[in-house]
Amino acid sequence: MELSYKLKEIKPSATLEITAKANMLKQQGFDVVGFGAGEPDFDTPDNIKSAAIKAIQNGKTKYTPINGIIELRDALCKKFSNELGINYTSNEILVSAGGKHSLYNLFMSIINPGDEIIIPSPYWVSYPEMVKISGGKPIIVPSSSSENFKINREKLASAITNKTKGIIINSPSNPTGALYSKDELKSLIDVVKDKDILIISDDIYDKIIYDNKNFVNALMIYPELKDKTVIVNGASKTYSMTGWRIGYTAANKNIISGMSIIQGQSTSNPTSISQYAALESITGPQDFIKEMVSKFQERRDYIVAELNSIDGIVCNKPEGAFYVFPDISLLLKKKNFQNSVDFSKKLLDDQKVAVVPGDAFGNDNCIRLSYATSMDTIKKGVTRLKEFCR
Repeated sequence: MELSYKLKEIKPSATLEITAKANMLKQQGFDVVGFGAGEPDFDTPDNIKSAAIKAIQNGKTKYTPINGIIELRDALCKKFSNELGINYTSNEILVSAGGKHSLYNLFMSIINPGDEIIIPSPYWVSYPEMVKISGGKPIIVPSSSSENFKINREKLASAITNKTKGIIINSPSNPTGALYSKDELKSLIDVVKDKDILIISDDIYDKIIYDNKNFVNALMIYPELKDKTVIVNGASKTYSMTGWRIGYTAANKNIISGMSIIQGQSTSNPTSISQYAALESITGPQDFIKEMVSKFQERRDYIVAELNSIDGIVCNKPEGAFYVFPDISLLLKKKNFQNSVDFSKKLLDDQKVAVVPGDAFGNDNCIRLSYATSMDTIKKGVTRLKEFCR
């Protein structure tokens, strides 16, 4: 039987693929250093786990409303009011099975055939693929390490056409950790704020920021753009809850209604137990975040310095998230590698170090390393990388 034609244009997730190969080697007995996975290595805080256990004990194991339990949606409304100064109602919130699910529901709800979504590059691997699945066309706007992996207003303006439906802003960014300042982001928003273009703000790393920098999104600059801005976030990164699968979207009622229809005919509600855990994550103690970010910053400082000590590697210092995205273009030429995929495969085969090729993120001159792992693991991996690059 012939499969859907859509599959011909969709690439498998490179991050999951490299992690799967690394796990296979581990199962075969090899000592593999994995820099691939995009999840915190810290355990979910105990108060969150206790809330989940309590939910089970209290019989909170049934279907919930498609868009999530009212307690969680109300808590999210309060969170947005406190943090962004924007007032949402519970019917402007949709809780889904992870941030990826939130984005998928969004694209399926807003995109008509041929609609264009502007995606700054480097980008998270799933953005263009989800746009294509939804019948849209990803319009990639590139940036380089010399630009600190940020696009400017001129590049954005040149990408806009009469088919532009939206632009994705992911700050801090996966894979680069780049963080737009208020002035930088305002410059971009000024290009689209008077146009019929949706601003899709992927804020999943909003709490993982370093050097006393401040997170800012479109609504913190222009609150009046609420109806044409979609905020996507989740519990995964901030509370080390990747496996719990809770994401959420805040948008105008029309968009949330459309997304709820998609979700209602696909997955229905996210797991009830995870929702009660997420409720505790938002309303409970927040000390965990500061401790986690402090450790991430220590690791960031170490790995950036070590990577920059390797001849042929240039590594920007990320201001958020937990990735580095070093430029290895000089090293590729020096060692006669064809591309980042060739480099990454050889590194895994020879040194048992798993990184993700930059090609998956739209920049074949780079590789992505996640420092969401222990300092001992980072040191071991960097030592092997140095040996490989000699």
